[in-house]
Amino acid sequence: MRKYFTKENIVGQFRLVKSKTDGNELKKRLRQWQHSRSWARLICEAEKMWSLESKELKRLGAMELIQLQNEMPFNVRRRVNYWLVKYSGATRLED
Repeated sequence: MRKYFTKENIVGQFRLVKSKTDGNELKKRLRQWQHSRSWARLICEAEKMWSLESKELKRLGAMELIQLQNEMPFNVRRRVNYWLVKYSGATRLED
């Protein structure tokens, strides 16, 4: 006699299989990670403009950095600081 697998049987038998809510939580955490990493990369790109010779490009980089800091949500600043450390950025954000 064949045994048919249902979602309940599979989840109950194997601990490695996660439920749908675990998958949603994982997707949410991945989105937060990507979001904060993107902010940090933008900040580092603005900082790189400071090393250029042109005063105009330095000014543009400073304006871009100020704009990024003003647009960034407060709830991601701690994670962005983490990525700035990893990317060796000079900027640190206040919580």
